[in-house]
Amino acid sequence: MAKILVIQQKMIGDVLTSTIICEALRKIHPDATIDFLVNSNTRPVIAENPFFDNIIEFKKKHKSSKKEFFTFLKQLRRSEYDHVIDVYGKLESNLITLFSGASTKVSFYKWYTQFLYTKTIKRSSIPITNASIAIENRLRLVFPEDSIVSEITKPKIFLTKEEKEKAKEFLESNGILATAPIIMISVLGSESRKTLPFEYMAKVIDTIANDTGAYILFNYMPDQENDARTIYNLTNYKTKKYIHLDVFAKSLRGFLAILFHCNALVGNEGGAINMGKALNIPTFTIFSPWIHKKDWNMFEDGETHVSVHLSDYLPELFLQKKTKELKNKSLELYLFLKPELFINQLSVFLSKNL
Repeated sequence: MAKILVIQQKMIGDVLTSTIICEALRKIHPDATIDFLVNSNTRPVIAENPFFDNIIEFKKKHKSSKKEFFTFLKQLRRSEYDHVIDVYGKLESNLITLFSGASTKVSFYKWYTQFLYTKTIKRSSIPITNASIAIENRLRLVFPEDSIVSEITKPKIFLTKEEKEKAKEFLESNGILATAPIIMISVLGSESRKTLPFEYMAKVIDTIANDTGAYILFNYMPDQENDARTIYNLTNYKTKKYIHLDVFAKSLRGFLAILFHCNALVGNEGGAINMGKALNIPTFTIFSPWIHKKDWNMFEDGETHVSVHLSDYLPELFLQKKTKELKNKSLELYLFLKPELFINQLSVFLSKNL
């Protein structure tokens, strides 16, 4: 029986998206043991997933201590993997792959690490479906090029019945009943360069409240609470009565269970958007100017999943600009992404999905 290790040590959205590799492997090797190696903090988003057998956690101590990392490598070696798929492709996963002793080692092509692997795949920069480059390139690590279109699949999140019921009870205990839609707002990105200006986000939320009368919940990291409250304070007084700022999950699994009960997710591109899609929640995504929309606008169809990017409206700002330059100027470019540019699209999205 084959033993397969899949490595992805990036953030939540990347880890969730990479579960499709495990699903593909399970389809090809139904009797294999498939292990998924991820950073500890991303474990909740892949819990209960049936497409792999074990979650191997890469912990902070493994990153901060060479001794702990070497111990981790020795323990992994004992698992005697036959195949390794390294989605991460950085120094840590290079070493993990090398120490695994696997006879087959696959990763994305990099000229300076290709000798570590038995097979490397060159990423494509041009999507061939609406699944996005992120999905298609991951599938290239498993399937030949002529099978990519037929093997497209969506990342999935699996919640228990108990988790769903507990979230429903939590919402009801906070006065959020089935009398109106529930909309989750991804009010903040993972950093300032991935966050719509606060005043603009407040206007987006005002539009949602005015158009829908929905219950409005905020998603943000605990250390972002002050910024979330700043955005709340920038909304108009009529909007505030719809926002339930303190209805906030204390864990990632708790958030996912609450999101399951939402009718839509609107806001900054990032992990929350990817999680919403994996739960089949309609999404309206606002991309940062420096992120390439085609890389991460997964399964956009113009109705259930819609996204906007500054380049949709002012393409001349992006002519002959490299990603590094756009990233450095992202805060400046964001000022051009005024809500007036996309507010009608948002209203149409809400009317179709609520």
